[in-house]
Amino acid sequence: MQDTVAVALITSLSTLAAAALTGLVGALSTRRQLAHQLAVARQESVERRATRRDELRRDAYVGFLSACDQAYRQLDRRWLEAGGSEPVSGYDEAYAAMRAVDEAYNLVLLEGPADVAEASRAVLTSIGAEHADQRRLGDEPGGATTPLREGHRERWLVAIEARTNHRISFVDTVRPVLNRDE
Repeated sequence: MQDTVAVALITSLSTLAAAALTGLVGALSTRRQLAHQLAVARQESVERRATRRDELRRDAYVGFLSACDQAYRQLDRRWLEAGGSEPVSGYDEAYAAMRAVDEAYNLVLLEGPADVAEASRAVLTSIGAEHADQRRLGDEPGGATTPLREGHRERWLVAIEARTNHRISFVDTVRPVLNRDE
């Protein structure tokens, strides 16, 4: 009978040990699966945040370029108008367009990075300088009947070249930021 009890005890202990070992292996396997799922979830979250950041940046950059285009249109109108000290039509629109560029610039500053903010600052400064130049040239005596572009052709050409160079520089700075993952 002692043999029977010994065999039963050994069988019971081996069954319990097998169950414990199976439970331990199962727990470790589950832990690994959960750790992997957590890592995947974190990675997806990082990717979603990066995608959202890229979308916000793209929207800010496109908005900035769009506001610049509106300001350029207003500046172009001003170049085609006769000078003089009286307010000309479109002057208020030019100021409003410049304010829109300022607002779009603020978004670019928030979205960054620093090199894009610097390039956008150069565009903004260029637009402000051209507007100030137009006001100064329009206030000169004797220019009330001649469009600014005709009376100051060299200044107009310099302004157009500055626009082009600053815009191209901005776009060249933005492209690598938006295409990092490609």
